Amino acid sequence: MVLWFPDWPVTALLRDPTAAAVLPRGDPATAPIAVVERNVVVACSPAARAEGVRRGQRRRDAQARCARLTVVAADAARDHRVFGPVVSAIEERAPGVQIVRAGLCVLRARGPARYYGGEVEAARMLLGVLAAQELFGVRAGIADGPFAAEQAARFGAGMDVTSRPDAVSIVPPGGAGAFLAQLPVAVLADAWAVLGAGDDLVGLLARLGVQTLGEFAALDAERVRERFGERGIRLHALSAGRDARQVAPRTPPPELHREVAFEPPLELADQVAFGMRIAAEEFLGRLGALDLVCTELRVELTGERGERSERVWLHPAFFDAAAVVDRVRWQLGEAQGSALGGGVLTSGVALVRIVPEAVDEASAHAPAIFGAGAEERVHSALSRVQAMLGHRGVLTPTIGGGRWLAERQVEVPWGDRAVLRHDRARPWPGSLPDPLPTTVFPEPRLVEVTDASGAPVRIGERSALSAAPAVLAVDGRVRAIEAWAGPWPVAERAWDELRRRAAHRFQMVDADGLAWLLVWEQDEWRVEGRYD
Repeated sequence: MVLWFPDWPVTALLRDPTAAAVLPRGDPATAPIAVVERNVVVACSPAARAEGVRRGQRRRDAQARCARLTVVAADAARDHRVFGPVVSAIEERAPGVQIVRAGLCVLRARGPARYYGGEVEAARMLLGVLAAQELFGVRAGIADGPFAAEQAARFGAGMDVTSRPDAVSIVPPGGAGAFLAQLPVAVLADAWAVLGAGDDLVGLLARLGVQTLGEFAALDAERVRERFGERGIRLHALSAGRDARQVAPRTPPPELHREVAFEPPLELADQVAFGMRIAAEEFLGRLGALDLVCTELRVELTGERGERSERVWLHPAFFDAAAVVDRVRWQLGEAQGSALGGGVLTSGVALVRIVPEAVDEASAHAPAIFGAGAEERVHSALSRVQAMLGHRGVLTPTIGGGRWLAERQVEVPWGDRAVLRHDRARPWPGSLPDPLPTTVFPEPRLVEVTDASGAPVRIGERSALSAAPAVLAVDGRVRAIEAWAGPWPVAERAWDELRRRAAHRFQMVDADGLAWLLVWEQDEWRVEGRYD
């Protein structure tokens, strides 16, 4: 029995909560969407199909058919991530599911058929389970082998098989060859690609005048072997309905997460942390039994009124029980603190769930023979200080991308991975070249720049100065300007009325030998940094 989820990449996109930024406004379920890989459409929504978009079209052709088409890049990781819970739901009713690829799974029909009273009844039950998860349009195919069952699920409604209105298609026992003989040879393209043999089989068969699987199956097996090798013989057997593959069910992943429910809900972070101590030890004990350690931890907090706080925490080495409890306490403190401003948790904590987001082999983190080195001692000391002061009590600096010095300074809590808002590797035209100022003011300070006569120096059209700078007044002190250079214009988002920014940078050296980085913006002089 094969369960086929048509256009699964689109379904996964719509069900992925992290993909909201790439979805169109309004109701995405009714919008024309196409998932593209290598500029070729691999899946499209019903609305896009109604506009003439088809799988296999070039991206430009698809956009020509539908001007309002939303194009999203294919993401195999997203497809499998969203498909995992769906397979788990199927396994609760019919174990032994094999994932062929995201959106297509196969299982033995005999066991579910005996339990639920027949193959049709078993397939109908599974489709009902999927419909309860708002997965509609799924088709089931039943045949002697996985290949014929997949084709029955895909083409059963229009072929000579027992096709039912509830999207269940059955190929009679022993009838796989006759059913497959009607299908075009194009259905072999996916199987040929899976075998890693290039993409010339379907085109070559078409040039030879072989249009259907029946015609391909009628060819002499030795001639097929001479031209296409053992892979060709494999597809030749599939075309004839001889599919000797057995279902290889996946091994369900172990349940490594841990949940703690509080009744009644708890208000204080220390109470929740105390209640999580045993759970944290059990959580790490499960990982230890598999010789694993947790390097990324997902903490999910659920309030009494249904509010949720979810976050992934990182660790420079791996989590122990105390570190897990600390992360729960820190996250709860931040969630309740933001709630004072109308934020996340506004009621007591009813449920805490901890999940290992990333694990590593325990052997990779075993202590050295002669004890821990200096880095390990530093880590232990900083982790203890962080446990006392809170998550942001210990910060490490890093430099990001951008044009302005303040936005390039990023402070990362100890143990967290640096998530830079701007990529440092990008060119950033208009950014300041090295050497950079050693002192950068978080907020540029307002200063005055005047000429020799005491008149304010301004910048007019075409970056022209009204006069040469002579005096700099900063921090209540008047400094004579010995040398200056500039201006260097910085223009950002000229196309955006609300976020556009235009400024000019100057470097000025005073009589004491201090060099200053000044910015002229919106008719004001400000000092951005100082070269000490």
